[in-house]
Amino acid sequence: MRVIISGGGTGGHIFPAIAIADAIKQERPDAEILFVGAKGKMEMEKVPKAGYPIEGLWISGFHRKLTLRNLMFPLKVAISLAKAWRIISRFRPDVVAGVGGFASGPL
Repeated sequence: MRVIISGGGTGGHIFPAIAIADAIKQERPDAEILFVGAKGKMEMEKVPKAGYPIEGLWISGFHRKLTLRNLMFPLKVAISLAKAWRIISRFRPDVVAGVGGFASGPL
């Protein structure tokens, strides 16, 4: 079984996601699990420390005020959607679980 778990940004998303991965591995030791998170966020450090591979997407939230960050938002979404498609095409998961956070959207 091949599983993608996507999300993060805060411990409230990351640690439950790692617990899900651990439970899957306990039931199915042969399961292949890949995490997908947001580049530069907490998950890029915590997930590898838990023993799982992770791919990063260039994604962030939308700010309420007109800023340069918001002008970049459509580009970030487009690039993240394309990378998510490549990850799914390459990994060919049986299951994809989104646990919340910016990286869950593109997947």
